[in-house]
Amino acid sequence: MKIKKVIITLLTSVLASNNYVSIDLPYAFFKKHHLPLTIMTLLLVFMTKAQAQQLSFSKTQVDQGYNFQYQWLDHTKTKQAISFTLNQDGLFERFRNFRTYQDSYAQKTILKRIKKKMQQSPIQGVQIFYRQQQNRFVIEAKGSDRDKVAKAYQTLARLENEVRQQYLEDTYYQTFTNHEQINGIKVDHVSIANNSVIDLKPLKPLILDHVSIKNIRKVTNYVLGFVQSIPYNTLDSRLTSSGAGFNPPLQLLWENQGDCDSKMTLTAALLRALMPRIDMALIYIDGHAFIGINIEGEAGEVTITHNKVKYLLAEPTGPALLPLGTLAPESELAINQGHYIAQDYHVALAEQKAE
Repeated sequence: MKIKKVIITLLTSVLASNNYVSIDLPYAFFKKHHLPLTIMTLLLVFMTKAQAQQLSFSKTQVDQGYNFQYQWLDHTKTKQAISFTLNQDGLFERFRNFRTYQDSYAQKTILKRIKKKMQQSPIQGVQIFYRQQQNRFVIEAKGSDRDKVAKAYQTLARLENEVRQQYLEDTYYQTFTNHEQINGIKVDHVSIANNSVIDLKPLKPLILDHVSIKNIRKVTNYVLGFVQSIPYNTLDSRLTSSGAGFNPPLQLLWENQGDCDSKMTLTAALLRALMPRIDMALIYIDGHAFIGINIEGEAGEVTITHNKVKYLLAEPTGPALLPLGTLAPESELAINQGHYIAQDYHVALAEQKAE
């Protein structure tokens, strides 16, 4: 009897549950591609086993705020659990004014602040004119004395830069240039991580209690497993989304979901709360983000050197359960090709923000 089709059934133990996947293929296709299919099957089994799994999540209102309870399986398939309480100020007030970045509103606000400062400190012998052109403003200085007009333009340029920078800081945004030298505005993840540390400090003794050996690698892997198991949302374009879809750390915990930028920021804030003095870096590639920690790597682990500091890299996003030093293939490829941007997250930045 001639075989028409082959049905390949994969039985994979996905962490704690069994999944059956059936693939219905013509026999001729199977015969021709037997070896590639075998490899593909093994890869499917491996990939399926490596997916993070959040076993349970709940939050309950208590007197002090809300109690959060999580259970998950880590990269060794060990069941982990943590329960902690976050206060309402941290949950609902810390980033209450954080909004998506709207360029037209930003331009109007910046122009308004420049006008106010110029009214407070007018330049003698020079008239200042303000014009709006679409989503941009134009400032002109006029006067009979060329030197005074030239100095007025210098003053205006400096003032505009200061006001713009302050506006971005106030709204948790920053200018950003990606590895292709494309400029834009993105969320200031370092600033948000810094301002979230105080709210995450109650987790420090709980996590250190779970990790019996106070070892940077073990602590980091515990945090990675926790964050990787939180459901993932796809990242919108970092340069064009204007912050849409980004969740600050406590909002991510509240909603129990986040994109890679959000998960990276939560991980950085947790690690800063746990290890206040360690140097870190936030790593950006196209459509993805992860972190680097200044500790020694082992053979085969992925590292970079940025500003003379060596970082061991880690993937907080999930759902792949990847321990410290291991990246997803596309992330490692981007690193090897130099298609990334690294941003320092050092203790000096945290201390400066706290002052």
